[in-house]
Amino acid sequence: MIVQRTAVTAALAAAALVLTAGCSSGGSDTPDNGKSAESSPAKSEGPEGSPSGKARAGDAPPEKGSASVTKTLTENLKSPWGLAPLPGGDLLVSSRDEGTITRVDGETGKKTELGSVPGVSPAGEGGLMGLALSPSYASDHMVYAYFTTESDNRISRMLYDEKKPSGRQLGAPDTVFKGIPKGVVHNGGRIAFGPDKMLYAGTGETGDTGLAQDKKSLGGKILRLTADGDPAPGNPFDDSPVYSYGHRNVQGLAWDEEKRLWAAEFGQDTWDELNEIKAGGNYGWPEVEGKGDEEGYNDPVAQWKTSDASPSGIAYAEGSVWMAGLRGERLWRIPVRGVEGTVEPQSFLKGKHGRLRTVVAAGKDKLWLVTNETDSRGTPEKGDDKILEVTVK
Repeated sequence: MIVQRTAVTAALAAAALVLTAGCSSGGSDTPDNGKSAESSPAKSEGPEGSPSGKARAGDAPPEKGSASVTKTLTENLKSPWGLAPLPGGDLLVSSRDEGTITRVDGETGKKTELGSVPGVSPAGEGGLMGLALSPSYASDHMVYAYFTTESDNRISRMLYDEKKPSGRQLGAPDTVFKGIPKGVVHNGGRIAFGPDKMLYAGTGETGDTGLAQDKKSLGGKILRLTADGDPAPGNPFDDSPVYSYGHRNVQGLAWDEEKRLWAAEFGQDTWDELNEIKAGGNYGWPEVEGKGDEEGYNDPVAQWKTSDASPSGIAYAEGSVWMAGLRGERLWRIPVRGVEGTVEPQSFLKGKHGRLRTVVAAGKDKLWLVTNETDSRGTPEKGDDKILEVTVK
């Protein structure tokens, strides 16, 4: 394990003076040590979900929800992956294969390229992936990115100066954390700042299943870091960034109003998972896939056949976790607030917009949803990639 907090460049230091403020198998041709990757588009119809879960306190959402696309915000995106809402309503979106970050106007959909992220080395499932804004973005204007280099996966932060010309608005990357294992597949990639203002990152085990149960490895984990890349105070393992382990490929992270952390995870051949994450929890891979009822392992709250989900991003809105499905080509709703007994997932938009990569809460009953047909696993002739506004309940 390599963890490095690098020195902040002079430009970043100046900015700091004012600082106040989501793989399954099934049809992929990519080798994976006997396992497949993020999966090709769905070919079969499986069960809508396998419910499990516990009762929750609070007002439950409606037993049956709804989700409808109210507008297409923008289109003609190339391998979109990460999405970060800006103050004021605009969005930043990353291109995994192009290694660029683009600003999208939240009203008109107009696109403005910020620039390329130096050091990105896209290949297979790797490239420029998750984006997150600094908790102090209003004053420091720092954008965090998770990306693949020639040697590893890492997290860097960059100063975003929108006063500069288009294409040159990103400052030099300041690496806050490196040494996350990279592979052709299972690179994880989702990052998010939690309610505690700590930086969380979902990683993959790169197809080397042994990494997931090795608490000294950064692969197959959820990491919890300070904004500067140090192991966060209160982590379950001494002087370690590891928050939970036994994961295969985590690409979805979201919190509810009770500050519970939820994570979506690709299964192999049988079950994809939605997990409620507990500090120090072991989520079973590769010993258990899906609900195993085995001592020492945390079971998922809900699980799906890999043909129905292959989950990437998740968001929380209206008392439910909303989960984007790649191979499943649908948006899943999993009620988690005030639910008594089992959790019954529902699916929406099935097959209407192709592969779905990322979903982000947009306030109240709105979500932003990113399609993903141009990432080499999709079918580009189905159409270009878009950001859709979705109204839910």
